[in-house]
Amino acid sequence: MQTKTEVFRRLKAGGVVAVIRADQPGDLIEVARALREGGVEFVEITLTVPQALRVIQEAVAALGDDVVIGAGTVLDAETARAAILAGAGYVVSPVLRPEVVVMSRRYDILCMPGAMTPTEVLGAWEAGADVVKVFPAGVGGPQFFKDLKGPFPHIELMPTGSVNRETAPQYIRAGACAIGVGGELVGRPLIAARAFDQITRNAREYIELVRQARGLGS
Repeated sequence: MQTKTEVFRRLKAGGVVAVIRADQPGDLIEVARALREGGVEFVEITLTVPQALRVIQEAVAALGDDVVIGAGTVLDAETARAAILAGAGYVVSPVLRPEVVVMSRRYDILCMPGAMTPTEVLGAWEAGADVVKVFPAGVGGPQFFKDLKGPFPHIELMPTGSVNRETAPQYIRAGACAIGVGGELVGRPLIAARAFDQITRNAREYIELVRQARGLGS
C-alpha cells in the first residue's frame, strides 16, 4: 500500500486520471491494464458502475501498485470508508461533503471533492481536500479555470467533465495539477467493444498532450 504522499506525487507526475463509467463491470481490469499500457496510472472507477466496490477490490488485487485505483462519485462517509477498505487509493466526489474528507484523512487517503465556484473551492480546501476537482469543468471551460486558479495559486485544482484533446493542454497550461478524462479517453462504446488497443492509444495521446503542455517534449 502506497502512502498518500507517494500517490499524490504520482498523480502530479502523470497528470491524467481516467474516469470510468460503464454499464457492465466485467472487463474493467483489462481496461485498467490497457490504460496503464498507455501510461495512465490513475483509474477512477465511479460508484455508478454496477458492483463498483467489488470491481475496485478485484482491480487492486490484480494490478497492485502498478495502477492506482480510485473510487469516484463518493457521496457520503460510509461509502468512502467502504471504498477505502476495498482498496481505493484515492476518493473523488462531484461535491463537497466534509464528512467524506474527514473519513479519507482518517485513513490517510488522497481526497478530491468537487467544487465549481470560488467559494466552493476555498471551502473544499479549508475542509482538508488534497486536490479540488473543478466540476463540471466543461461549463466554464479553460478560461474559467484559469480565472479560478488566479486567486488560488496554492490550491491544487483538477478539471473534470468534458475534458478533451483540445482543452486538456489548455487546462494544464492554466495550472491544473492533473486532468480527469472520461468519455474522450475511455468511453462506454470503447469499453463495450473491448477496444483495448484504442484505449491504450488514447492514453498515450493524453499523456503526451500533458507532457507537451508542461514543456517536457516527447
